[in-house]
Amino acid sequence: MKIAFLTAGGIAPCLSSSIGALIEKYNILAPETELMGYLNGYQGLLLGKSISFPESVKKDYSIFYDFGGSMIGNSRVKLTNVEDCIKRGYVQEGEDPLKVAAEQLKKDQIDILHTIGGDDTNTMAAQLSFYLKENGYDLTVVGLPKTVDNDVFPITQTLGAWTAAEQGAVFFENIANENTTSTRQLIIHEVMGRNCGWLTAKTAFDYRERMKRRSFFPDMLIDEVRWGIDALYIPEMDFDFQSEVERLNKRMDEKDGINIFLSEGAGLDAIVREMESQGEDVPMDAFGHVRLDEINPGQWFAKKFAKGLNAEKVLVQKSGYFARSAKPNQQDLDLIKQSAFFGAEQALKGQSGVAGLDDDADQTLSLIAFERIKGGKPFDYNVSWYHQLLAEIGQK
Repeated sequence: MKIAFLTAGGIAPCLSSSIGALIEKYNILAPETELMGYLNGYQGLLLGKSISFPESVKKDYSIFYDFGGSMIGNSRVKLTNVEDCIKRGYVQEGEDPLKVAAEQLKKDQIDILHTIGGDDTNTMAAQLSFYLKENGYDLTVVGLPKTVDNDVFPITQTLGAWTAAEQGAVFFENIANENTTSTRQLIIHEVMGRNCGWLTAKTAFDYRERMKRRSFFPDMLIDEVRWGIDALYIPEMDFDFQSEVERLNKRMDEKDGINIFLSEGAGLDAIVREMESQGEDVPMDAFGHVRLDEINPGQWFAKKFAKGLNAEKVLVQKSGYFARSAKPNQQDLDLIKQSAFFGAEQALKGQSGVAGLDDDADQTLSLIAFERIKGGKPFDYNVSWYHQLLAEIGQK
């Protein structure tokens, strides 16, 4: 039997660990299995670039639990975007990327393919599985749900998201000390989250919890208020800009600084409209998503707020690359192992799908049919911990 691994999309604190967990389980269930990985996700599959895992990997799999990123590399490639695949040199003119990928899997004699990624990664895996079965090749595909945004239907908790929130909080714990460098300073912490505010909200919540465990010295200006969060903006909740400026101006006068947690997707529609009205091209990726790193939502908001708050210094900091590159914390590692162990068991039974906590099955671990996997799941801002957070920062 031959098993292949493929990680795709952006990295998250679960990719290497997920492969490690799958290997750990296969050591028990199918120790003689041959293991390999496609390099840089679907790019490697299309180009036929892969690596055979040495036997030492089976013995030292636990090392992968101590690393973030992916030891076999990632890329953002959409197999059904033929034009983009041709443009990037992954296939030739007239070739169907889906067929090229499928033929490579057949050539490599893969029995089980494990895809670790978000909704795009796993829906592409489903297309491959369907295509192969229609053409007489039975391939079992089991995905694991990765994304720091925690925005995949019907997944209750995606792998790596808890760690990303924790690490984002650690990141801002240091950035917040910048409030000592200037008067009337505006600090914006831009957090990943295109359509979903979960990561921004959870990062802010974790940061608040960390602050509650610290000792401050108000008489020496090390005051908890100055290290506190003053505003939190997520895509799911609209806000009146002028009202917020008035509220935050009072805060600025009182504490001489403002700390904002901003989801990169908050206000995205307004930014795109402004760019289009000025005749600017809106950069898009292969999946039709706006390239957020190129349009800089944090800088856009910074300019708007800086003027309204009469800020003397403005600092915009992004925790995304720091947070998503971390190794998983224990909470995430436990979920990674549960999901991977279950996924390996299902794969050996010849069952395809995504192994994850299912909202529609009382949040229990299930093998979720690929056709049920969709992106764009919004954050449920009615959860109690989020309302507690808003009340504590005075934004409710």
